[in-house]
Amino acid sequence: MAFLYKEPLENPGLALRKLLEERDIVVAPGVFNPAVALLAEKMGFEALYLSGAALTGSLAMPDLGIITLTELALFTSYITRVVSVPLIVDADTGFGEAINVQRTVRELEQAGAAAIQIEDQVLPKKCGHLSGKKLVPPEEMVKKIIAAVEARRKDTVIIARTDARSVEGLDSAVERAKLYVEAGADVIFPEALRSLEEFEYFAKQLPGVPLLANMTEFGKTPYLTVEQFKQAGFKIVIFPVTTFRYAMGAVREALKVLKEEGTQKPLLDKMMTRWEFYELIGYKVYEEVDSKIASEAEALVEKFRRGKR
Repeated sequence: MAFLYKEPLENPGLALRKLLEERDIVVAPGVFNPAVALLAEKMGFEALYLSGAALTGSLAMPDLGIITLTELALFTSYITRVVSVPLIVDADTGFGEAINVQRTVRELEQAGAAAIQIEDQVLPKKCGHLSGKKLVPPEEMVKKIIAAVEARRKDTVIIARTDARSVEGLDSAVERAKLYVEAGADVIFPEALRSLEEFEYFAKQLPGVPLLANMTEFGKTPYLTVEQFKQAGFKIVIFPVTTFRYAMGAVREALKVLKEEGTQKPLLDKMMTRWEFYELIGYKVYEEVDSKIASEAEALVEKFRRGKR
C-alpha cells in the first residue's frame, strides 16, 4: 500500500470492537516499524500490536518506560498511516498520573491508535516477565482508567494490564481486574500467568470480559497456541516481541556471513527481494502518480506558452 494515497481508518477503535465481536479470537503480532506492520497486514493479520519492549529495543533502549509519549505517538502515526487494520498501542504506565494519561489517550488517538494499553506498575516499570516489579495501589490505577475513559473522543478501546500475578498472586490479579472493569476498562490484560490452568481460572473469574493474553518468548508463560488461548476463554493474543527478536537473530546471522565470507551471496535466498519489497510498499503507484503529475504539468506549461504567443 502506497501510504501517501491511502485513506486512514476513520474510527480505528470501532474497527477493533467489530473485530472482537466477529472473531472467536484476534491474533495481533508485534510490529516495531511501518514496514513490518505492512508485511503483517499483507500476511493476513487483522490487528497489530505496537509493543513498548519491541519499540524501545529497536531504539537500543531497555524496556524501563524511558521512551517518551512524543516518540510513541510518532511511531504510532508512522504505522497507522500505512496499514488499514487496527493497532493496539502499549502505553506502559500512561506517562504519568491521571491528567497525564488523558493527554496520552488524546495524543495516541490522534496518531491513529485503536486501543491504548496502560499497566499498574510504578515507574521505572519493568518487562512483565522479569522479577522486581512493583505495583501502584489499586486506587491509583483506577484513577488512570477513569481518566483514560473520560479522555477518549472516539470508540478507542482501553486495555488495563495488571502485573499483580507475579507480585501479589493470582487472586489479587483477579480482584484488581474486576476493579479495573468497574472503572471502565474494555479489555483486561493479566500479565505473566504461568500455566494454561491459570489462564482458564482467570477467564472463569471474569465471565463476559474480553481478555488479552501475552504469548511472549523466554518469559514466565509457557508456549501455548492460539487455539489453547481461545479454548481458555481469551479474546486477544499478542506476540509482542517475536518479529523483533527473530529479525535481530537474522541480522546477526547476515553480519556473521558478511564478516566471515566477504559476500552476501549465501544470504540471497533468505532475503525479501527488491521487487517483493517494492510490491509491498506500492512503489509502482508512486511512479504512476509522479508520471501523471509530470504530464499534467507539461500540458499546463505548453498551454500557458501558447496563450502568450
